[in-house]
This record gives sequence, structure tokens and C-alpha cells, in this order.
Amino acid sequence: MVNKLISLIDSLNQTVFNVVAWLTAAMVFTMFTIVALRYGFNIGSIALQEAITYMHGLVFMLALAHTLKSNGHVRVDIFYQRWGEKSQAIVNLLGSLFLLLPVCSFIAYVSWDYVATSWSYFEGSREAAGLDGVFLLKSLIPLMALLLFLQGLSESMKAINVLRGSNGR
Repeated sequence: MVNKLISLIDSLNQTVFNVVAWLTAAMVFTMFTIVALRYGFNIGSIALQEAITYMHGLVFMLALAHTLKSNGHVRVDIFYQRWGEKSQAIVNLLGSLFLLLPVCSFIAYVSWDYVATSWSYFEGSREAAGLDGVFLLKSLIPLMALLLFLQGLSESMKAINVLRGSNGR
């Protein structure tokens, strides 16, 4: 049961990552288009420029949990890298339970009113020709917290499996 939950959470975050990873290519294409229009045809587009910001936000906010899953996050590992698997599992479990999960919960809680207010009037761009989806962009904050919280649960369960001696995922 636990291993199925781990697998479900990991596959959810992998799927989200696979989808938003394509946005990096879209960002390059959009930036090329902006530059070509600006310097080739003297045409500017605020909406395209804001689209870059939206895609950038999507990539970073939604790929954050995958970074944790793939152990790609920043870690000051003066001692950690030399420790055995069980010692690392203890650090990961304690870090998740006492730092990651509470911080994710706090971010979700604190951002809820901020996002709800933005949704209440469908907040748009401050620029006249900008994109009218700022409320959608702000919605990434609690979504990021949720995905990261779930991945923190998955990592905690993996650490517990290591401590139990049952590494099967």
C-alpha cells in the first residue's frame, strides 16, 4: 500500500514535469519570435513578453517537486555525502517532517487568501496589451506547495522504507 502511494505520487510529479519541461522549448521559440519581430520588423508584443514570464513560472513552480524527487535540490552536504544509506534516510525523514512539510503547509495557507483575492476579480496584467491571466499564474503558488508536500510525503515514506530495511518502491 505504501509503495503504491509512493509510486502514485512519484508518477504524478514525473508527469507534471514531463508536461512543463516542454515549456522550456516553447520559451526559446517565443523569445526567438520576440527578438525577430522586434529587430526584424520593429514590432513589439507585451503579451508575448508576458507569456515568457508565465511559462517561466510554470516551469519553475511545477517542476520543483520533481527536483526533490530526483534529488536535484541544493543541499549543503558536508557530512551527508559521507554517511551511509540509513543515516541519510534519517536526515531526509527529519528534514521532510520538520522543515519541508511544515513550510509547504505554511505556503499553502498563507497564499490561499492572496490567490482567492486575485481570482475574485480575475486579476489581469497591468499592461493594456498584456495577458489577463495573472490570477492563474498566482494559482501556481498553492499548487506548487501541494505538489511539493506530496513529494515530501513520498520521500518520507522512502526514508522509512530504508530505515525498515525494505527498499522496495
